[in-house]
Amino acid sequence: MAHFSESGVRRLPSAWSKLHDSKIDLNIYLLKLISIITPSFNQARYLETTIQSVLSQDYPRIEYILIDGASTDGSVEIIKKYENHLAYWVSEKDAGQADAINKGLARAKGEIIAWLNSDDYYLPNTISSAVKVFEEKPDVVMVYGDILAVDEQGKTINVLKYKQLSLEDLLCFQIIGQPAVFFRREVYEKTGRLDPTFHFLLDHHLWIRIAKQGKILHIPQTWSAARYHAEAKNRAKAAEFGREAFRILDWVKSQPKLARSISGVERRARASAHRVDARYLLDGGQSFSALKAWMRALLIHPPTALARLNILVSALLNMSGLSALREFFLQRRKRGFSGDK
Repeated sequence: MAHFSESGVRRLPSAWSKLHDSKIDLNIYLLKLISIITPSFNQARYLETTIQSVLSQDYPRIEYILIDGASTDGSVEIIKKYENHLAYWVSEKDAGQADAINKGLARAKGEIIAWLNSDDYYLPNTISSAVKVFEEKPDVVMVYGDILAVDEQGKTINVLKYKQLSLEDLLCFQIIGQPAVFFRREVYEKTGRLDPTFHFLLDHHLWIRIAKQGKILHIPQTWSAARYHAEAKNRAKAAEFGREAFRILDWVKSQPKLARSISGVERRARASAHRVDARYLLDGGQSFSALKAWMRALLIHPPTALARLNILVSALLNMSGLSALREFFLQRRKRGFSGDK
C-alpha cells in the first residue's frame, strides 16, 4: 500500500527555522526542489540513520521518497515513525534495487535528484553544498563529492577521495562513489531510467549515459558515508561485478558515440574491467580468482594493473596464509582514522 504526505516537502529544523515562519513561506518555493530517493530491503539495522541523515539536512526544500521492497525485519515500523516527513513511501515487492529506484525516480519532481541507499548516509550540509554547485555552474549536469568508508558501527575505515573524471575515464571504470552523486532532472529525462538488468554496476552504467550528455564535476568535499559490511553486495556477490563490467563494455561498443569515445582507450578499458573484477573478487574472499583477473589486466595494459598493485599484494598475502598481516595493516589504518593508538 502506498502512503502520501500532503506537504510533500519537509521543512527542516535548522538555521532556516530561526527565520520567521511567514518569511520562509514566502521564500521557500523560490529554492530548487531536491528529490532524494532511498531504496531499501531488510536494512532495519541501518535504515533510521539513513533517514535521519536526509531529514536533518540544512536545506529546507527536500522531497524525500522511500521505496521499500516488502521488508520483514522491522523496517516498515521505522518508516512509519517518519512518514509525516516523507513525500511518498511504499512497501511492496519489487524486481531489485534498480526497479525500486526507478519507482522513486518516476515520482520525483525535483530539479536535482539523488538516491541514497539504506545502509549509507549523508554528512551535514551535503545537499545545500550540492545545490550551490548547480546554481553556480549551470553547464554542469552531475556533481559528485568524496566519501567516508565506514564499518557496521559507523566508524571510518577509509576516506575515498576521487578526482575529476572524463567520459573516457568512466569507460575505463574509474568508479564514482554513488552516495555522493547528484544530477539534474533534465539530464535524467534524456538518459532514461536505470537499466533493471544491472544489479551491481547500475549506477556506473547511468553515469556513463549522463556524461555522454554533458559536463560532470568533482567537488573535493566529503559529502557522504558508504557502509561496508558482510551483507553488502560488494562482498556477498563479488563475482557479479566483473560480469557486469564486461556487459557494459559490450553495450558501449553498440552505441555509436560511445564506441568512438572508447576507441582510443580500448586496451585500457578492457584491462580496467579485469581490474574491477579482481578488486571485487578480493573483497569477496576469492584471492586466487582475483589474482588471475589482475594478471589479465597486466597482460592487456600494464599501467592499469600496476596502478592497483595492492590487489596483487593482498591476493598473494591471502594465498600464502599471511592474511593476518594484511588484516593487521587494515586494522591499523582503521585505528588511525578513529584516533586510537
